[in-house]
Amino acid sequence: MDKPKTYKIESSFRDPSGYIFKKNNELLRQINLIYKEDYDFLLSSGLYNDLVKNSYLISHKETNFAGLSPENAYKVIKPEVVPFISYPYEWCFSQLKNAALLTLKIEKKALEYKMTLKDATAYNIQFLRGQPIFIDTLSFEKYEEGTPWVAYKQFCQHFLAPLLLMSKVDIRLNKLAEIFIDGIPLDLASSLLPFRSKFSFSILSHIHLHAMSQNYFADKTVKTNKYKVSRTSTFGLIDNLESVIKKLKWKPAGSEWAEYYQITNYSSAAFKQKKMIISDFLDKIKPKVVWDSGSNNGIFSRIASDHKILTISFDVDPAAVEKNYIESLKKKETFLLPLILDLTNPSKSIGWQNKERMSFIERGPADMAFSLALIHHLAISNNLPFEKIASFYNQICKSLVVEFIPKDDSKVQKLLATRKDIFTDYTQENFEESFSQYFKIIDRKKIKGSKRILYLMVKK
Repeated sequence: MDKPKTYKIESSFRDPSGYIFKKNNELLRQINLIYKEDYDFLLSSGLYNDLVKNSYLISHKETNFAGLSPENAYKVIKPEVVPFISYPYEWCFSQLKNAALLTLKIEKKALEYKMTLKDATAYNIQFLRGQPIFIDTLSFEKYEEGTPWVAYKQFCQHFLAPLLLMSKVDIRLNKLAEIFIDGIPLDLASSLLPFRSKFSFSILSHIHLHAMSQNYFADKTVKTNKYKVSRTSTFGLIDNLESVIKKLKWKPAGSEWAEYYQITNYSSAAFKQKKMIISDFLDKIKPKVVWDSGSNNGIFSRIASDHKILTISFDVDPAAVEKNYIESLKKKETFLLPLILDLTNPSKSIGWQNKERMSFIERGPADMAFSLALIHHLAISNNLPFEKIASFYNQICKSLVVEFIPKDDSKVQKLLATRKDIFTDYTQENFEESFSQYFKIIDRKKIKGSKRILYLMVKK
């Protein structure tokens, strides 16, 4: 069923200050009358201009459009569009760390202009032109002297807790953010962190004692105006959080996929030719958005991003994605976004009515997808028939660059070394037949020095 020309974005309902909607495919935001005073102060104080100038906050233009509920509307603005929406549970360690540090920078800036963040959720951060950016213009409110930072608990749940768990326990614990959409509960984080973490005063206060305080006051009435916190003390809190997060480290190592291209069986000539073939395929289709599924550390993703094509570089391995992201920062790449994603269990629609956060598939289809040195893993490691794989790509892309690796290739033989070969349908003929149900094969190129074949396909 087609969406109407004007509709409210499903995830935009929690903030009474306003909401996001679409009109004739334009992304707009209604600012409600209740937020008038804070919005005017955000602009008149100079905070908005300062944040936009530093690329900390998404820019917007005021419009003459009517909102969806004009009786409540103060203004309708048109924010700069983020072309691909990602979520914290899809970010690598350094992405979440940089998003946390940006949030703290913004709070410090806000305090300088006598404003503060009322929200510090990780969902207010997106990645644009290679850098984290704050997208919620309505998260700012006037600062009242003596009031504590209202978003402190939320910051700890959305940023500090997952970063500590990733750094000190297991990198995969960031996936808890997909279960706990409102942030990882501090008592859970406290119970999972090693006992020695209690000897760090900052972790003790921000996580362990914070969790105990939450539990103690859970069934008690607390007068929020009883405790006065000076602006200087709030700056001190932010500085301490910043110091803790800057010191957190995680070094990717020991992963098969992070070192994949150091042990590949391609010759240097074949590797170079593979890159040239992919580049030629890109020139034929001229996609605006590429999704590289199973991208590892992004070597082939960069063929697309170097063409100035927005490239979303997905991989299941946190170490490979971390290396990919660090490399993108070093090179100041603006068209590449590395993300963690398991294709066999991709991000689902979650939240209220399963509509607050979009599934991986809902964020497509991409103009083109890459599936390079991946099909054999899906078909053999995960027992997925070619038809199922082809159907999946039919959902997520309009064109496809896919690599077929025959069964006698050493990489396939390695997968079969510890299991019985029950994959009688794993043949080039069956591969082409299955994908031809959904795609038209435009071109196929054999990679020299191997039996591997690169295909260019377009959706039927």
